[in-house]
Amino acid sequence: MSGDVKNNAARNRYELTVGDATAVVEYETRDGAIVFTHTEVPESMAGQGIGSALARGALEDARSSGQKVVPVCPFVAKYIQRHPEYQDLVVAEAGPST
Repeated sequence: MSGDVKNNAARNRYELTVGDATAVVEYETRDGAIVFTHTEVPESMAGQGIGSALARGALEDARSSGQKVVPVCPFVAKYIQRHPEYQDLVVAEAGPST
């Protein structure tokens, strides 16, 4: 797998493109926290660790920008469960979307 996770702020999502396929994790910003709402990995990218790379990249970006996260998306929530080094980023809830 090659490719970098990029924050497409205009579309409120992180993207990882490999070849002509793009996996995304969508988010909203609430009270200064990133609320991860949905992850989508195209069938052609399944089973290659793309979803995990995408979650890791998004969480690392949140850490480097000093933001907390709310993992509403089950995939991101499970990723954080399996990688406790990201647990410090999690806040229980955020207010209404801004």
